Amino acid sequence: MSSIVIDSSILAGKPIIKGTRISVEFVLEMLSSGMSVQEILAEYPHLKKSDILEVLAYANRRLKQEEVYYYV
Repeated sequence: MSSIVIDSSILAGKPIIKGTRISVEFVLEMLSSGMSVQEILAEYPHLKKSDILEVLAYANRRLKQEEVYYYV
Protein backbone atom coordinates (compact mmCIF):
# COMPACT_ATOMS: atom_id res chain seq x y z
CA MET A 1 0.00 0.00 0.00
CA SER A 2 1.34 3.39 -0.95
CA SER A 3 2.36 5.88 1.67
CA ILE A 4 1.88 8.68 -0.86
CA VAL A 5 -1.53 10.33 -0.78
CA ILE A 6 -3.24 13.29 -2.37
CA ASP A 7 -5.63 15.29 -0.22
CA SER A 8 -7.00 18.53 -1.64
CA SER A 9 -7.15 20.01 1.86
CA ILE A 10 -3.39 19.54 2.44
CA LEU A 11 -0.79 21.55 0.48
CA ALA A 12 -3.32 22.34 -2.24
CA GLY A 13 -3.52 18.70 -3.27
CA LYS A 14 0.18 18.05 -3.83
CA PRO A 15 1.23 14.43 -3.27
CA ILE A 16 2.42 14.01 0.32
CA ILE A 17 3.72 11.28 2.60
CA LYS A 18 0.66 9.88 4.37
CA GLY A 19 0.14 11.30 7.85
CA THR A 20 2.44 14.28 7.24
CA ARG A 21 2.52 17.60 5.45
CA ILE A 22 5.77 16.64 3.72
CA SER A 23 5.38 16.68 -0.04
CA VAL A 24 6.96 14.36 -2.56
CA GLU A 25 8.39 17.47 -4.20
CA PHE A 26 10.10 18.55 -0.96
CA VAL A 27 11.71 15.15 -0.40
CA LEU A 28 12.94 15.10 -4.00
CA GLU A 29 14.39 18.60 -3.53
CA MET A 30 16.25 17.47 -0.41
CA LEU A 31 17.66 14.41 -2.18
CA SER A 32 18.64 16.38 -5.28
CA SER A 33 20.41 18.98 -3.13
CA GLY A 34 22.69 16.25 -1.87
CA MET A 35 21.05 15.25 1.41
CA SER A 36 21.33 11.57 2.15
CA VAL A 37 18.41 9.43 3.25
CA GLN A 38 20.02 9.25 6.70
CA GLU A 39 20.24 13.05 6.90
CA ILE A 40 16.59 13.43 5.94
CA LEU A 41 15.55 10.85 8.54
CA ALA A 42 17.62 12.64 11.19
CA GLU A 43 15.97 15.96 10.27
CA TYR A 44 12.47 14.44 10.14
CA PRO A 45 12.50 11.55 12.65
CA HIS A 46 8.82 10.77 12.12
CA LEU A 47 9.67 9.57 8.59
CA LYS A 48 10.85 6.08 7.77
CA LYS A 49 13.26 4.91 5.12
CA SER A 50 10.31 3.23 3.40
CA ASP A 51 8.64 6.67 3.07
CA ILE A 52 11.67 8.01 1.20
CA LEU A 53 11.77 4.95 -1.04
CA GLU A 54 8.06 5.35 -1.74
CA VAL A 55 8.67 8.97 -2.79
CA LEU A 56 11.21 7.72 -5.35
CA ALA A 57 8.87 4.98 -6.54
CA TYR A 58 6.03 7.50 -6.90
CA ALA A 59 8.23 9.86 -8.93
CA ASN A 60 9.31 6.93 -11.10
CA ARG A 61 5.70 5.89 -11.76
CA ARG A 62 4.74 9.45 -12.67
CA LEU A 63 7.64 9.80 -15.10
CA LYS A 64 6.71 6.51 -16.76
CA GLN A 65 3.24 7.95 -17.41
CA GLU A 66 4.63 11.13 -18.94
CA GLU A 67 3.90 11.54 -22.61
CA VAL A 68 6.52 13.07 -24.84
CA TYR A 69 5.54 14.78 -28.07
CA TYR A 70 8.00 15.38 -30.87
CA TYR A 71 7.34 18.19 -33.27
CA VAL A 72 8.95 17.93 -36.66
